Amino acid sequence: MRRRVDGEVRFDAGSRGAYSTDGSNYRQVPIGVVVPRSVGAGAEAIAVCAEYGLPVLSRGGGTSLGGQCTNHAVVIDWTKYCNRLLSVDPGNRTCVAEPGIVLDELNRQLSSYGLKFGPKPSTHGQCTLGGMIGNNSCGATAQAYGKTADNVRRLEVLTYDGLRCWTGPTSREEYEKILATGGRRGELYRGMREIADQYMADIRTGFPHIPRRVSGYNLDSLLPENGFNVARALTGSEGTLVAVLHAELELVPVPAAEATLVLGYPDIFTAADDVPRLLEHCEPTMLEAIDGRMAQLMREQHAYLDSLDRFPDGDSWLLLQFTGDSEQEADDAARRLLRAIDRSEHNACVVLSDDPAREEEMLKAREAGLGVTARPPDDRETWEGWEDSAVAPDRLGGYLRDLESLFTEFGYQLSSLYGHFGQGCVHTRIPFDLRSANGVAEFRRFVERAADLVASYGGSLSGEHGDGQARGELLVRMFGEPLVRAFGELKALFDPDHRMNPGKVVRPNPVDADLRLGARWRPDGPTTTYFRYPHDEGSFDRAVLRCVGIGQCRSHSGGVMCPSYRGTLEEEHSTRGRARLLFEMLGGHADSPVSDGWRSVEVRDALDLCLACKGCKSDCPVGVDMATYKAEFLAHHYAGRLRPAPHYALGWLPLWALLSRAGPRAANAVLHAPLLAALGKRLAGVDAERQAPLFAEQPFLQWWRERGMPQPWPSDPRTVVLWPDTFSNYFHPHIAQAAVRVLEDAGFRIAVPAEPVCCGLTWISTGQLGVARRVLRRTLRVLRPWLEAGTAIVGLEPSCTAVFRSDAPEMMPEDEDVRRLAQQTMTLAEALLNRAPDDWQPPGLARTATVQPHCHQHAVLGFDADTELMRRAGIIADVLDAGCCGLAGNFGFERGHHELSMRIGELGLLPAVRATAPSALVIADGFSCRTQIEQAATGRRAMHLAEALAMGLDGPAPADHPEKLGALRQQSRPADARLAAAAAAAAVAATGTVTASAVHRLAGRRRNHS
Repeated sequence: MRRRVDGEVRFDAGSRGAYSTDGSNYRQVPIGVVVPRSVGAGAEAIAVCAEYGLPVLSRGGGTSLGGQCTNHAVVIDWTKYCNRLLSVDPGNRTCVAEPGIVLDELNRQLSSYGLKFGPKPSTHGQCTLGGMIGNNSCGATAQAYGKTADNVRRLEVLTYDGLRCWTGPTSREEYEKILATGGRRGELYRGMREIADQYMADIRTGFPHIPRRVSGYNLDSLLPENGFNVARALTGSEGTLVAVLHAELELVPVPAAEATLVLGYPDIFTAADDVPRLLEHCEPTMLEAIDGRMAQLMREQHAYLDSLDRFPDGDSWLLLQFTGDSEQEADDAARRLLRAIDRSEHNACVVLSDDPAREEEMLKAREAGLGVTARPPDDRETWEGWEDSAVAPDRLGGYLRDLESLFTEFGYQLSSLYGHFGQGCVHTRIPFDLRSANGVAEFRRFVERAADLVASYGGSLSGEHGDGQARGELLVRMFGEPLVRAFGELKALFDPDHRMNPGKVVRPNPVDADLRLGARWRPDGPTTTYFRYPHDEGSFDRAVLRCVGIGQCRSHSGGVMCPSYRGTLEEEHSTRGRARLLFEMLGGHADSPVSDGWRSVEVRDALDLCLACKGCKSDCPVGVDMATYKAEFLAHHYAGRLRPAPHYALGWLPLWALLSRAGPRAANAVLHAPLLAALGKRLAGVDAERQAPLFAEQPFLQWWRERGMPQPWPSDPRTVVLWPDTFSNYFHPHIAQAAVRVLEDAGFRIAVPAEPVCCGLTWISTGQLGVARRVLRRTLRVLRPWLEAGTAIVGLEPSCTAVFRSDAPEMMPEDEDVRRLAQQTMTLAEALLNRAPDDWQPPGLARTATVQPHCHQHAVLGFDADTELMRRAGIIADVLDAGCCGLAGNFGFERGHHELSMRIGELGLLPAVRATAPSALVIADGFSCRTQIEQAATGRRAMHLAEALAMGLDGPAPADHPEKLGALRQQSRPADARLAAAAAAAAVAATGTVTASAVHRLAGRRRNHS
């Protein structure tokens, strides 16, 4: 394979473990993984497999819920390189693309033509075109645009035995020409025609005539009345017949305007009953449903609350979207429906919106169904297995009632029912017991009964997720023996040796075999962990099982998760891939490729590129917290062993910063002297491309003591504790000084701990959790008087503040002082908005700003308070949705990480900073974010929000005023003259003005010492 294939060939344990499962209940360890660099290389990989008789699995985003993307086979992952949009024909509204392109990226590139691909599954940010073709995906927009098969014009496909050809609708003349040419292609076309002719009556009567029939092979596309369309017949075959190399797609115009109508109902059954009446009077782009159970779960998980607050009265809702060439046209379509059903938009059970942002949030709430229902707060595990059935819309209400009765009979109550009700497609997750023999047997009995139920309604086992292993064995209950026999004949025609994704759809593995858990799953015994996992019953094992494979960590834009995947496009470096390896590490299966437990090199290597940004904690729909899992793993992996040098050099940074007080200028000189710095970086495991940040000559605590302010009483309601984190104390004391000015202006009395304290962040991020716990306990002793008095603890560094709000409670959930600390810790913006006197107004600044939220603030603290405070201060903020800065604490400094660190930064943050107007501010509260911006040749210096507000207190002054610049030089006391000049220049470049404390803020000095 390595000799012949231009690609990355991986048969190592780590790669095999990362690809061992998809989004389903099933698990099969692959033989190996090939990541081809071109479509031709992928075809060559399949040719090599054919020579050795090895099974092949074509894989896209790996989000399949039926087990289509897990197999004991050679996995061909098309997503990393084979992801190009090759051509667009705007006149004919078609395009040609490779199979690995992600749907959102495809539509982003098509947007300049005013076109898009119509079907849009809820996983549109990570599902690939090849996967959509494999599953015949649909999504909410299928209401208007149909299934993927309805939008495929032609496919270039490859059979296991090497035939590569384009397929599509076949006229009689073309068919005769293909047969006359002979060869393997002629054999396939003749065989398909014979199957279609032989089973024509069964196909016409046995295929449900409903909008959402995805189960089985599309033999109906081979009927004469459907143009003998081979491309559409192969769509939905789940990689069991061919591999898709290229696709020619039919496109639709991007609507000019949209309007969303939300109707409330007393229950989901009543909502379903009303669907046929609604469809009589309108043709919406979408008609989606959310039930009261899902809304309850959202509220319990504090997710999508803004969307729910906008929903009308009711316990279940239908969401209808209308499009038009103008807002008026879209609104009129919604209002016509309301008049037809005798409702008014002023009714309490009706909401009409033409606000795109608001509508997007509403639809995101619906799309979040799988994640919200996957891990309910009541700690029940819910699973796929019957998440995708479909019936005719006019029979939906009756089907849902019977399905609910079946839930009750089996004791599977409180399951949410939602989905694409305009096409009769129902989604749900069910609390199956997949850990015991009796539970698995009940699971099997339920799906058999459910299959009979949906067949009795003339419905389909699958309405969009396909069959795979979850429904393959049940197809006979829906189609009957003759049609299942026809499926087998089509499979034998294309893949006689059963090598293409075997065990799925045809000759399927049993529905209760190859389970990810199952009665034979025996993980290693419980391990005493440092974190207590209070949201996972105190179990690391259960925390790892949070990942259900949705794959949102494989998105390419928006949010924070997952920067290492965005930088590498590697499954192993996604949150999901790492979770899979941690699951394999638990040792529950005898065939697990990861066999060394906590000492696993494969898991260590996968976690090495995790930035511990915590983006997954908030952006993952099920709340996987890989930063915590990484810290836990490192603690056990290196227990009793020598650690990597950066764990000592960077993990113990608070101690080295404290020791630097003996001679900060000497320390800075050593850290930046060319030869000594290079040697020091090598010994410390720091990348040679990184510059060590300068220690301030006067830390904040020394400045505070010299200020001589009396310590206020903890019980004084005006008192707040300003937390002197390592970065604001030893590196950027000007930020803490600016915060003092702003807090005092707001009427607060400031207390500062009299001795050096630390949150333990650097020890946590390097997995030195025993030390971190001791550091936290010491901090709690120092803070106890204020904790007991209920005094607010104001944090300036987001990562340190997040430790108090998240890491500390998860490490010591039983400690009452830790609970108090988490409750009383707040950001500067939260303190100023929520604790300042009502008559206080932030200083006016009237400036534009590019603002980078810190990842930990995004994930743990929230940024709404900062946004509101900047608005009140007159800052016109462009808050970036650009993802992680790429530095992420110690990560970007460690040797071997610099290239990826910069690549991640260049994905969003750094270009945005370079594009910022010279007169605009760049605001980033995180020390890492500011450092990355300054060291990445952006030509800009980022400031903390505290500095920006302090600028408002100073008032701006012309940058070229000579007396002002002279005063700045006299107030400055940098380590050397070059730093003073650089600080002054940076002040002008960053702000366009010079204030009385500009150089002081930049260089952290007070008097000229050059």
